[in-house]
Amino acid sequence: MVSKPVRVLVVDDSAFMRKILSDILSGPGLEVIGTARDGQDALRKIKKLHPDVVTLDVEMPLMGGLAALEAIMADDPLPVVMVSSRTAEGADVTLQALAAGAVDFIQKPSGTISLDMERVAEELRKKVLEASLALPRVAGLKRSIKESPMTEPPLPRTVRRESRHFELLAVAASTGGPRALQEILPLFPARFPLPVVIVQHMPEGFTASLAQRLNGLASLNVVEAAEGLILKPGLVVIAPGGRHLAVARNQGNLVCRLSDGPPLRSVRPSADLLFLSVAEVVGPSALGLILTGMGRDGTDGARAMKARGAYILAEAPETCVVYGMPRSAVEAGVVDEQQPLGLIPGVLAQLVGIKDSYR
Repeated sequence: MVSKPVRVLVVDDSAFMRKILSDILSGPGLEVIGTARDGQDALRKIKKLHPDVVTLDVEMPLMGGLAALEAIMADDPLPVVMVSSRTAEGADVTLQALAAGAVDFIQKPSGTISLDMERVAEELRKKVLEASLALPRVAGLKRSIKESPMTEPPLPRTVRRESRHFELLAVAASTGGPRALQEILPLFPARFPLPVVIVQHMPEGFTASLAQRLNGLASLNVVEAAEGLILKPGLVVIAPGGRHLAVARNQGNLVCRLSDGPPLRSVRPSADLLFLSVAEVVGPSALGLILTGMGRDGTDGARAMKARGAYILAEAPETCVVYGMPRSAVEAGVVDEQQPLGLIPGVLAQLVGIKDSYR
């Protein structure tokens, strides 16, 4: 039985860009069923055409991408991939869109379009196909995470856990990750006793904005990683877009190591590379966490961490935007337990010995 193509609505105020994006998305497994010139036009076309996925330009007249996204998520949620400019302002609005429910984003071509088009075309097709897999999760979403997510974590599921000495929490996230991080990091207490290192699949120029945004929401200090940065309790470090992050020891301190090595399994930064370094340097004193995302990045590294005695958590399928990376690790037998997103901070608190207040 041949599966039906993913039906896409392309929204952009530029007729030229609508044509470019429509041509890209008219390949195998994809069908462009219409285009719209602004947010208001998009809302009308969505009601008429019922697309599976919408690509939504961030900056448009009349009704911009963020306002259109909020209307879509409030009325009849469906997977949205934002199309962003490469400006700092574009990065900030894109992160707001991811927090408000967009599944993913892609950068518009820059410079001479012919030189950039092959990369953009492959990435856009991939992300739209991935976004279509998020339809069941997004369709059930009736609220947007605003500037203030949950203020108190629910109690974790009953699992027998014993606290022990841990030295580091390493986190992997991809599709849906910015929203997941925005939901759970504010639930970490200011006295959380471990440094946190995060690989979130993002291009260069967006992770600094992500760190700044999360820093404004969390009690912990959230920064973009820098070479040689000492990892201390209360510090959350996010791998820079387009660079690998590893951990090492220097004079007894855990520190960040950045590299421009080739992508691993098509991604840079790579969660596998981070986790492999954590397994080698931190061993049984490490905690690992695999959040929502497409693919299997993190599985091999989690296997190495688990072999050294680390404890591995994974986000449960019911809260993942895309249950890919956690599923891969679970199926590989390297996950100690799965929990819905909102319960994860409580589990971590139990594991590190925090038994009372979260603040």
